Amino acid sequence: MKPKAVVLTSGGIDSTTTLAIAREQGFETYCLTFRYGQRHSREIEAARRIAVAMGAKDHLIIDIDLGRIGGSALTTPLEVPKSRGEEEIRKGIPVTYVPARNTVFLSYALAWAEVLGAEDIFIGANSVDYSGYPDCRPEYLRAFEAMANLALRETVEGRMRISIRAPLLRMTKAEIILKGVELGVDYAHTHSCYDPHADGRACGLCDSCSLRKKGFREAGVPDPTRY
Repeated sequence: MKPKAVVLTSGGIDSTTTLAIAREQGFETYCLTFRYGQRHSREIEAARRIAVAMGAKDHLIIDIDLGRIGGSALTTPLEVPKSRGEEEIRKGIPVTYVPARNTVFLSYALAWAEVLGAEDIFIGANSVDYSGYPDCRPEYLRAFEAMANLALRETVEGRMRISIRAPLLRMTKAEIILKGVELGVDYAHTHSCYDPHADGRACGLCDSCSLRKKGFREAGVPDPTRY
């Protein structure tokens, strides 16, 4: 019987490639997506398509309202930064950071993992081509894993050992895309844009679009996104 894994699935390049890696490693995958008050639903639609296309055993879409807390351009009317250069993107933590988002998401994943008997939680965190979010760093993920193993009945009583797996952590966006292509990922299913047009086209100017375009360009792979 295949081991089970919970995979955080946002509909983007990184989480989709992470899902493909979990499948390659022989896991039965359980996808977890959040409708957390973000400004559009296109990434949720993408995550739903991806979970089906990639044969997830189950896919939960959970509603939480981080918009009530605010503090991010992704959950409030704050303006999404556009047309920033690569060096500017790498400086500081942008206003698209959502306070404690990965901690909230991983906590839900941890709860589901205990119920499923899944010792492995996959997250598409990346600390190379990313926007400087503090909850994508290796030290954060190590700390969460240590906490997780102190937090559950199943771990405290010795029946489980939780591993937080971030297989993309030290890969460039181009390397991630090439890995996905190798595994047969159809990136036409994915969505990256923070601020898409009403007709679904990606803006092409936000940090996420810029990193996506850079990744496909450096990988030498056509980007299927409509800009």
